[in-house]
Amino acid sequence: MGKTVIIGIDGVPFELIEKFTSKGIMPDLKEIMRDSVFKKMSSSIPEVSSVAWSSIITGKNPATHGIFGFTDISGDYSIYFPNFKDLKSPPFWENFDKKIIIINLPSTYPVRKMNGIHISGFVSIDFTKSVYPVSLIPKLKEMGYKIDVDASKAHTSMELFLEDLDKTLQARIKTYRYLYDNYEWDIFFLVFTGTDRLMHFLWNCYENPESKFREEFINHFRKIDGVIGEINRKLKDEDNLIIISDHGFGTLNYNVNINFFLKEKGYLKIEGKEYSGIKEGTVAFALDPARIYINLKGKYRNGSVEKSDYMKVVEEILNLFDEWEWNGEKIVRDVYYKEEIYSGPYIENAPDIILVGNRGFNLKAGIKAEEIFTQDIFTGKHTQDNAFFLLKSKKKIGIPENISVYDFYPVIEEIIQ
Repeated sequence: MGKTVIIGIDGVPFELIEKFTSKGIMPDLKEIMRDSVFKKMSSSIPEVSSVAWSSIITGKNPATHGIFGFTDISGDYSIYFPNFKDLKSPPFWENFDKKIIIINLPSTYPVRKMNGIHISGFVSIDFTKSVYPVSLIPKLKEMGYKIDVDASKAHTSMELFLEDLDKTLQARIKTYRYLYDNYEWDIFFLVFTGTDRLMHFLWNCYENPESKFREEFINHFRKIDGVIGEINRKLKDEDNLIIISDHGFGTLNYNVNINFFLKEKGYLKIEGKEYSGIKEGTVAFALDPARIYINLKGKYRNGSVEKSDYMKVVEEILNLFDEWEWNGEKIVRDVYYKEEIYSGPYIENAPDIILVGNRGFNLKAGIKAEEIFTQDIFTGKHTQDNAFFLLKSKKKIGIPENISVYDFYPVIEEIIQ
């Protein structure tokens, strides 16, 4: 049985891969695609990295693995940040007797003891809890390893951000080479997350060839392509290669602040600009990116909706968002009641209603917003329907026609067994 390499490229849409391989920007990936299955893949709902990567590594939906977003809320309206300890389903490597090296996998902090090496990705707070075994930390520091690019630099100088992005990438590449060549492994899992940061700030550079920083945007993908080609050339005939993204990307014209809209429509009553200020009489509130919670009596401190009225309120809010338009454009592409898309023992923790934004509209909770529609430095937003999946393998592996992030687990299971 051969080895398996998994490469994640965070946020990269199917169409970008098609375009950059056809235009000679990613020639190594183009070569790999000749002998591979390459498909558009659906992401999780919501289409955020914490939910998507948790779904990829467990093969479960959020009501089973327990991760619904980067943040969650308690009955007293206090906000907390779920992490790897909150993942209720085991990641695939805990179910197989294989030695694995993991570099920069989002939402796997703090790391656990495991059969191999694990460097967690975003969000990682304490470096000593981001690396297993901790004996690797001095070597990682020597190589200049960084968990993530400093995105705050983009708000003051795009040049400094791009410089830090490249420095982070080069250290990641140096780390992959060191671990790949010096340690035993059956599965090697490397994730590039700088692509997500780059596309948030400079998606306009993809869409507009005349944009400033267009060349820097393209060069980042060229460098990743070089690493992919380098890894591919190291693989033997019996080895397997999987390359995936966790969600797609698209144009961002406006941020849409859901809580301000709910407040304007009389559904949210709040004092101040924190969730702790939610008052009695509130019917619903939202968490990022577009997760709506009914303010049920008995569930929340100032719960106001009777259980007997729950479905009536759900239907009312579903219709409200389904019909929402601005300047003749539909703002919300899809509106879901939780039981339409989730199933599992943790469905009670799920948002009651989940929205997926239409092209150009970036749905946000916006608890501090002072208007519905706002703009900021971002030019790109996550999309749910255009991630990608690539598999190069001599094995005959069953790939669903309409593949989603939940299908990665059975694919890796079939490869490994």
